[in-house]
Amino acid sequence: MSELREATRGGLGRLLIAVYAIFALAATARSGVQIATKFDKAPLAYVLSAVAAVIYIVATVSFARGSRTSRRVAMVSCTVELVGVLAVGTYSLLDKTAFPDATVWSLYGNGYGGVPVLLPIIGLVWLYRSGRRVTGPDHKMPA
Repeated sequence: MSELREATRGGLGRLLIAVYAIFALAATARSGVQIATKFDKAPLAYVLSAVAAVIYIVATVSFARGSRTSRRVAMVSCTVELVGVLAVGTYSLLDKTAFPDATVWSLYGNGYGGVPVLLPIIGLVWLYRSGRRVTGPDHKMPA
C-alpha cells in the first residue's frame, strides 16, 4: 500500500497536490466573497466557481491520500473538472452575456494562465502513469 501512496504523492504528484491546494484555496475564497457580496450580479458564474473549488478540494485530498479508493476519486474529480472547464470555457466563448463576471473556468481558465485546463489533463496522465508504475503489466493493484 505504501508503494501505491508514494507513487501518487511522489515526484510530479507533490507538485499536483500543491497546485490543487492553491487552486482550492483561491477558488474557495473567490467564490465565497462573490457569493456573499454580489451574488445577484452573476449567480451562474459564482456557483460554478464554488463547484470548481469543491472539485479542487476533493482532488487535493485524493492525490494526497494516494490509496486505491482515493486514486479512483481523483480520477473522477479530474475527469469532471476537465469536462467542466471545457464546457464552461466553450460556453463562455460562445455566449459572453451568460457570464457577466468570470468563473475559474471561463475562457478555459484564461484568468489563471490556462492552468485550469491543463491541470486535470496532467492529473489524469499522472494517475495513469503512476498506477502503471506500481502495478506493472503482470500485477494487480494492491488493495
